[in-house]
Amino acid sequence: MDLVDVWPLFGLRLLSPRLELRPVRDEDLPGLVEAALAGVHDPAEMPFRVPWTDRSDDELTRGLAQHVWQHRAAIRHGTWSLLLAVVHEGRPIGVQAVTAADFAVRRTVESGSWLTREQQGRGFGTEMRAAMLSFVFDHLDADVAESGAATWNTRSLAVSRKLGYRDNGVASFVGRPGQRVDEVLLRLERDDFVRPAWQLRVEGADAARRELIG
Repeated sequence: MDLVDVWPLFGLRLLSPRLELRPVRDEDLPGLVEAALAGVHDPAEMPFRVPWTDRSDDELTRGLAQHVWQHRAAIRHGTWSLLLAVVHEGRPIGVQAVTAADFAVRRTVESGSWLTREQQGRGFGTEMRAAMLSFVFDHLDADVAESGAATWNTRSLAVSRKLGYRDNGVASFVGRPGQRVDEVLLRLERDDFVRPAWQLRVEGADAARRELIG
């Protein structure tokens, strides 16, 4: 046996023209920590509900590993948080997360992501989200994908709207202590997905479907 026999999700690979998305393995953690420590966003703004990028280097390093292990261990049929390492030229540069609850009934996923600042502005944000959407719509039979972004986060909002998401209201959350962040909610129906010109290649889809859906 090898590791994929023990944890079949490790056989999943989403291959776009420039990127590979795969469930985060422990060997990906050092590269992801380096990418996160190099900077993910302007320190003056906080785009995340949990301000994890404000942590000290030691806390961020430990916390990122714990976050990966926690979500991996909690995966169940129909309810899961799948953290995909985004790999470019063999190097992890960010994470594309996709989550679901009561998926068999709701057929809905939510997503979030981060990308090291060094690699931003190259279209990777759109490519990694399009890869994830192609997978959940075509291989998991999702009907709806939801997301959100702070009202000031024009790059994230532009990615969503480019791919066909429609505005679905406004909410607010507390990012840093005492700081309210207004968030644009977004919703994408399967038929509204603006598909990329390229075709996603997927390995391990059947095994992943069994693990995530049953």
